[in-house]
Amino acid sequence: MTDRILDCLVIGAGPAGLQLGRLLHEQGRDYLILEEGSVPGSFFTVYPRHRRLISINKPHTGSRDPEFNLRMDWNSLLSPDPELLFTRYSERYFPDADDMVRYLADFADRSALHVRYGSRVTEVGREGEDGCFTVGDERGRRYRARRVVVATGVSRPYVPEIPGIEHAEQYATVSVRPGDFTDQRVLIIGKGNSALETADNLVETAAVIHVAGPHSLRLAWQSHFVGHLRAVNNNFLDTYQLKSQNAVLDGTVQRIERQGDGYLVRFSFSRADEVVKELRYDRVIACTGFRFDASVFADGARPRLVINDRFPELTSAYESVNVPGLHFAGTLTQQRDFKVSTSGFIHGFRYGTRALHRILEQRHHDRPWPSRELPVKAGDLAEAVVERVNRTSALWQQFGVMADVLVVDGGSARYYEEVPVGYVHEGLVEPRDADVFTVTLEYGPDHDKVDPFDISVRRVAQDAVGTAHDAAYLHPVVRHYRRGVLRATHHLAENLENEWSSADVHVAPLRAFLAGAARASVD
Repeated sequence: MTDRILDCLVIGAGPAGLQLGRLLHEQGRDYLILEEGSVPGSFFTVYPRHRRLISINKPHTGSRDPEFNLRMDWNSLLSPDPELLFTRYSERYFPDADDMVRYLADFADRSALHVRYGSRVTEVGREGEDGCFTVGDERGRRYRARRVVVATGVSRPYVPEIPGIEHAEQYATVSVRPGDFTDQRVLIIGKGNSALETADNLVETAAVIHVAGPHSLRLAWQSHFVGHLRAVNNNFLDTYQLKSQNAVLDGTVQRIERQGDGYLVRFSFSRADEVVKELRYDRVIACTGFRFDASVFADGARPRLVINDRFPELTSAYESVNVPGLHFAGTLTQQRDFKVSTSGFIHGFRYGTRALHRILEQRHHDRPWPSRELPVKAGDLAEAVVERVNRTSALWQQFGVMADVLVVDGGSARYYEEVPVGYVHEGLVEPRDADVFTVTLEYGPDHDKVDPFDISVRRVAQDAVGTAHDAAYLHPVVRHYRRGVLRATHHLAENLENEWSSADVHVAPLRAFLAGAARASVD
């Protein structure tokens, strides 16, 4: 074991590990990234199995503002280098996974990151009076670090507890050649993108395809959660509704049994008063998602898990709730906004990773959260808010999760950008007698229960000031806190072009809200 104690050891050189590495590198911190594979982002050399990413790539936005353009670029990592944009690697709206592999390799190389490849971590423990972590890899090398950041993603298949599930083929290894399923009856367990991606691949060759799961299908265009079923993967639904031998089964697989050359599956239907049927299939495929691999953590360094033990439980600082100094980056942070916002995806966790870096810098290197001073005038404060919501990519992508923060304290005002909402009062601002305003972009109440294409549904009119709080679409929300207690909330009216700049509709009501909420301290 080396006597050297790293400031930060990062496990995993995927997008989150590289993003954090870039930020640590820029600050000259003593860090190292350990990567199991031989290239960065080795996950993308295998997944998605059918090689089409569902993260959008839009090089042509009509804007030259790089901050605004990141709203339509779901694949780039954050970097001041204009050459390190994913939009330079592909023109396709849904790009090929191999383009991501090339991009991440170039990002690591051009950023001169300290990555050690072929280093599969086998143990993470905590030893010694100094409280440092000890990390070992499969080659017998051992490292010590004050802090460990796990950025491995969800690397193990999540296998539900179904009797006979061992007979099912796994999404990770099943054949992706449609010809291998010609004239076969296929059951796909799962209703997410991996399941429907697999079903779409087989519609031309399989005789019958059933997609099954206990919960209703959730469509991303309605829920606004990009991990729900995306339109690019839902062609299978047409084949079901237009009577082409395929079906979506709503219910629970109770048992899978081997029967001759195929399988007998006992299925309990949810929509038919729990009617149970036994159905025969030639193939059963489990597309039930992935989970975090916590097997390498020793006692004393083992993070508490939640959500069926699929994810580590985290604080607002992306830190394990029970292991201080053990932080997480990337898709593992989605426990904080599970199936609501975007922390499980590059276009979300790139901002969470930057926030984590700022938290580490604030805690351990006495570097305050970046901020700027503003005149203590309602007009200037309102202008700063409007300018940000019209172009910010972080608040746009991390809706309801990331906030800008305005602190008005007596005769001073400071504006902080991109703070995790939960961290505002837990780590950024002490609950003293200051006026604290959080600025977020959010969808309205019950937005995921509204069919956006149903013209009979009554909706709030665009730019309607009086009913802005009822708007279903994405819009800015400003909340006022004093001593950590919510005092008032102001909604800016939604706008078709997402430009909240109207003097009468947006700016004047916001200015009045800020002036009233911040008392006499605002002119």
